[in-house]
Amino acid sequence: MAGSIVLFGPPGAGKGTQAGRISELTGKPQVSTGDMLRAAVSQGTQLGHEAKTFMDAGLLVPDSIIIGLISERLKDEDAVGGVLFDGFPRTIPQAEALAEIVSVEVVISMEVPDDSIVERIVGRRMDPQTGEIYHIKFKPPPEGVSMRVVQRKDDTEETVRSRLAAYHEQTAPLADWYSKRGLLMRIDGNGSIEDVGNAIASKL
Repeated sequence: MAGSIVLFGPPGAGKGTQAGRISELTGKPQVSTGDMLRAAVSQGTQLGHEAKTFMDAGLLVPDSIIIGLISERLKDEDAVGGVLFDGFPRTIPQAEALAEIVSVEVVISMEVPDDSIVERIVGRRMDPQTGEIYHIKFKPPPEGVSMRVVQRKDDTEETVRSRLAAYHEQTAPLADWYSKRGLLMRIDGNGSIEDVGNAIASKL
């Protein structure tokens, strides 16, 4: 497939893990707007300077700058056959702007019920010594480690529910938008990493 792929889903759906696998499977480089922003700022490009003024003021970087960064990225040699957008677009106006500069061939929507997302994220624990991530239900820390694991500040149910509410309001409408254009592929993300990966691979 020569076009690009868009991957989206709620926070904690496992997009990062699956993005790596999709990238390997299709040979399309994974493009994260967060990574591009950090690179542009550190390299001191014109768009990087513009983005930094917003970031320093604690404001969201405007879509026009993000689209500009994507346009630049698409000129790189490895992007000739399309890229994998991970976590972008997040809104319909972003999807409309993206459609003007790149041909999107398929959109993968990873769908996981809110309660499962809450269980996944609230149950996460990190070993501060090694950085290893555990889960109180799905991957309990071994004895000796369980004494020192910690929960990240933003892994509380209240924070997760608020992030999910923002996702449903801003990003979830993309499913209908892309569905009307015949590009949407819905994937049940509420299974093991293997099962979800295999479901995506079989449809690609």
